[in-house]
Amino acid sequence: MTLKETRPVEEEPLVMVEIDDPIPGPKEVRIKVLTCGVCHTDLHIIEGELPFKKLPIIPGHEIAGVVDATGEEVTRFRRGDRAGVAWLNSTCGNCKLCVKGNENLCEKARFTGYDVDGGYAQYTVVSEDFAYPIPNGFSDLEAAPLLCAGVIGFRALRLSDIEKGGRLGLFGFGASAHIVIQVARYWGCQVFVFSRSEEHRKLAQKLGAVWTGRAEDEPPAKLQSAIIFAPAGKLVLDALRVLEKGGTLALAGIYMTPIPEMDYQEHLYYERTVRSVANSTRKDAQDLLSLATEIPIRTEVQEFQLEEANRSLLLLKQGKIQGAGVLRVSK
Repeated sequence: MTLKETRPVEEEPLVMVEIDDPIPGPKEVRIKVLTCGVCHTDLHIIEGELPFKKLPIIPGHEIAGVVDATGEEVTRFRRGDRAGVAWLNSTCGNCKLCVKGNENLCEKARFTGYDVDGGYAQYTVVSEDFAYPIPNGFSDLEAAPLLCAGVIGFRALRLSDIEKGGRLGLFGFGASAHIVIQVARYWGCQVFVFSRSEEHRKLAQKLGAVWTGRAEDEPPAKLQSAIIFAPAGKLVLDALRVLEKGGTLALAGIYMTPIPEMDYQEHLYYERTVRSVANSTRKDAQDLLSLATEIPIRTEVQEFQLEEANRSLLLLKQGKIQGAGVLRVSK
């Protein structure tokens, strides 16, 4: 399913095309894509809210599949191995940011389904260094959301400075948040969920939220940390209003509508911190996949066929997907 021109998803911008199977080069593996998660980042790319890098482009960066071909010098994978691909597709490996462990900020970083063709297709090629073994115990449908929704949510959780047993607020309760709450509960946190969707609030309660409400509601206690997943700038003020002194607010989206003017005394004073979350590192992915097995995390999935990609993105935009949407690409 290929994007040739950025347009609203209501206009069904993705079209089915036939292309040649990609051939892996040295140190690369070709993955037969079995499933691919549907992410808000895909939506932002398709609708032109992010500057385009490459058109036409095959979106998709929550890829679960099987290695079906390997290039020369590949040592980490063999044909038949289960493997996943995430948003971070490659980095230079040599700049100061990469050397310091901040490869997610590398100026030469390339991203799956944005700079290079992604997982809304039967095959994708990636460097073996940027592919991940899929843990046993997760089906292909269950594994796909872990590779972005899970990974970026986990990084946001870390950057929120939440302490084990602390009070955490989640604003928006889609694919990322429904994974993050499972990690936070495993750490003994009290989780407060803010969502305009009654169905999403019910899922949050099922997964252990101690309180649910809308963004304008007053929770029973101030938050020590909070994460915003919904791409609505207004939520920054809502979250800061209920954040404790010294608390941290992490913004987990790659895109957000403008943040309204804030009152310094009411929203930011008393050493509150606001920080963005940009992409993720391979270590984030490795740590999340290990933790997912330990907990174990259980992803709530709504399945679609590949040819339903436009429909799945429209439902995502409308907030009508429970948990994570996942495309079934191959069997």
